[in-house]
Amino acid sequence: MKKIDTDLMDQLTYKARLSPRKRMNHNFHTGPEDTLQRLLNAMEPGTYVRPHKHEDPDKREVFFALRGKLCLVQFDGEGNITGHVVLSPGGQAVAAEIAERTFHTVISLEPGSIAYEAKDGPYNPIDDKNFAPWAPAENSPEAALYLQGLIGKLGLK
Repeated sequence: MKKIDTDLMDQLTYKARLSPRKRMNHNFHTGPEDTLQRLLNAMEPGTYVRPHKHEDPDKREVFFALRGKLCLVQFDGEGNITGHVVLSPGGQAVAAEIAERTFHTVISLEPGSIAYEAKDGPYNPIDDKNFAPWAPAENSPEAALYLQGLIGKLGLK
């Protein structure tokens, strides 16, 4: 049995806070070949997940909010926001699924936020993500400004 308890989430949040990326994964799948990838993703405010899509091979992705508050954002091919949802345990929305071939990102809105993610596998780092050409690369000088711009456009705080 693989369980998710407060000790595991506390440890993962601690690691995310220490990480330069301000996020940390804890995998439940046994390896990259698994046809269903499952993981916890602890994310702190300010972490930047570059918008991307899962295409060729096509993969769906589901996010469940276990702790904190996260915003899942969907884009068209030119970078225009086509939808978003704020996820939080006990909130109006607790989970959302992103269809294959759909640009998306996730934004942490509260310290200690954790999502349970499930995605079609297998995982191959070479073709897992197709990054949006209109979004800055992670760790680039423009990334933080882009993230703040998204938060502003969506009216999130």
